[in-house]
Amino acid sequence: MAGQWSPTQPPPGQWSNPTPPAPGPGTPPPPAAWGGNQNPGGHPGWSGRVQPGWGGPQGWGRTPPAPKPGVVPLRPLGVGEVLDGAVSAMRAHWRTALGISLVVAVLVQVVSLLIERFLLPEPVTIDQNASEAEVLRQSVDAMRSLLLTSLPSVLLGSAAILFTASVLSVVVSRSVLGRAVTTAEVRAETRPRIGGVVGLALLLSVAIVAIMAVGLAPGLLVGDEAGAALLVLGFPAASVVVLWLATLFCLSAPALMLERQTVGAALRRSAKLVRGAWWRTFGILALAFLCVAIVSMIIAVPVALIALSVDGGVANSLFSAEPTPTGWPFLIVTSIGGVLISMLTYPFVSGVISLLYIDQRIRREALDMELGRAAGLPGYASSGG
Repeated sequence: MAGQWSPTQPPPGQWSNPTPPAPGPGTPPPPAAWGGNQNPGGHPGWSGRVQPGWGGPQGWGRTPPAPKPGVVPLRPLGVGEVLDGAVSAMRAHWRTALGISLVVAVLVQVVSLLIERFLLPEPVTIDQNASEAEVLRQSVDAMRSLLLTSLPSVLLGSAAILFTASVLSVVVSRSVLGRAVTTAEVRAETRPRIGGVVGLALLLSVAIVAIMAVGLAPGLLVGDEAGAALLVLGFPAASVVVLWLATLFCLSAPALMLERQTVGAALRRSAKLVRGAWWRTFGILALAFLCVAIVSMIIAVPVALIALSVDGGVANSLFSAEPTPTGWPFLIVTSIGGVLISMLTYPFVSGVISLLYIDQRIRREALDMELGRAAGLPGYASSGG
C-alpha cells in the first residue's frame, strides 16, 4: 500500500522462523500434516493443540489468542482495549508523553490567560430589575459574550489535541510493537512534519469557526425574541455539524504523521477509514472525553477552592450583585490547574485517537500482519505479502 504507514523494519533475518530440521527415522510428521484435531496414530502426549507457527486452530476448535507484543493485541480492538491501551501506552512512556504534553499545555494556558486578561470583554450581567424586553435583550448579549469568551479556549484546546495526537502517534505506534522510544527520537521523527501538523490544526480551527458563525450569526445579529429563537435553533445545528466533521477527520493527525501525508491527503485518509464506522468512532471518543471530564472535575474542584481562597475579590463577588474583575491570583492558580489537567488528559486522548487509527487499519487493511512482522513475532515472516 504505497504511501501508507508501515511499521519500522528490523534488521534482515529478524522476522524469519528458523527452518525446522528434517525429520529422522521414526519421527512423526509435523502437526500441519495431521489434518486438524485428529490424533495421528495415538501420538503420546498429543492434546489436540496445534503448535504456534503451523497455522490452524489452537486446541479443540478454539482460535489461538492474538499475540500482544505491546499495549494491545494484534487484532481488531474492543472499546475497552482501546481505552486501556491508551492508558498503558502513557504509563509505558510516561516521561516522553508527559514531557510533550506539558510543553503544549503550558503554551496553551499562557496564550489563553493573556487573551482572557487583555483581549476579551468582561462578561455581561443581567439586571434583575429590568423589564421583560430588557432581560431578553440582556440574555442575548450575555450569550453572545459567553460564546465570544469561550471560543479562544475551545479552538486552542482543539489545536492542542490535534498537535499532541500527531506527535504522540509515534509513541503509541512504538508501544503497540513493545518498543521503547525517547523524547529525542520522537522529536527527530516529527520535526519534518510539524508544518503539516500546524496547517492541519489551523484548517480545522477555521472550519469550526466558519460553521459556528453560520449557525450563530443570524441570531446574534437580529437580537430580541427573533434572535433568541434563531440562537436556540442555530447553536445545536452548528454543534451537530462540528461533531460530525470532527469525528470524520479525527484520524487525520496520525495519518499525517505516520503515513507522511499532506494535509488534504490526511483528511481524505481519515474520512476513508472512518466511513462505515462513524458511530463506533464517535462512541469511543465520547467515552474518552467522558473520562477526561471526570478527571478534570476531580482536579478542577480543589483548584477552584484554592483559587478562591487566594483571591478574596472573586470570592466576595459570588455573594454580591456587583461583578468584580477577575484578579491575577485567581487566573494564575486556575491556569496551573489547567496545565495539570491538560498534561494528564492530552496523552490519553492522543492514545485513543492513535489506537482508533491502528484498529481501523487492522480491520480494513490487515495491518496486524505488518505489525507482527515488525515486532519479530514467529509465524508472521511468511504470512501476508
